[in-house]
Amino acid sequence: MKHYWLYEYPVGTVGITETDGKITHVFFQNKDGNHLPKDWKKRETPLLKKTAKQLTEYFAGKRKSFDLPLEFEGTDFQKKVWAALMTIPYGETRTYGEIANQTGSPKAYRAAGMANHNNPIAIICPCHRVIGSDGSLTGYGGGLSNKKYLLDMEGKK
Repeated sequence: MKHYWLYEYPVGTVGITETDGKITHVFFQNKDGNHLPKDWKKRETPLLKKTAKQLTEYFAGKRKSFDLPLEFEGTDFQKKVWAALMTIPYGETRTYGEIANQTGSPKAYRAAGMANHNNPIAIICPCHRVIGSDGSLTGYGGGLSNKKYLLDMEGKK
């Protein structure tokens, strides 16, 4: 069973889910309630509390990486993209093309962008650190203002 809890951070309400002792989702709660799936049970587990604590430390500038068990649900290509995202250091950015190249599919930058968009574990798997080839901030599931906030917080202007 998936357990979830909602937490408040400087970027708004963030939901975290766990299944079988692994974090499966970190998502931005939208204004319409995000309509959580019925099979997710609202229960704050020890792992959800640990994850929330690490996110609180991150937002306080006291944590630059996370030490959590993660379980990514997606296609093989998506998992390659998300693995590439996990290698982007705090305070640095990469382009969609660089991420595609890192997966071994250099021409798949649009597909890398879609995988980035579908990242189920926001912030912890730092999809906010991916920018356009011209250096511009491009789409972000949590909103461009939150993407800018996270990059500014990490010291990347």
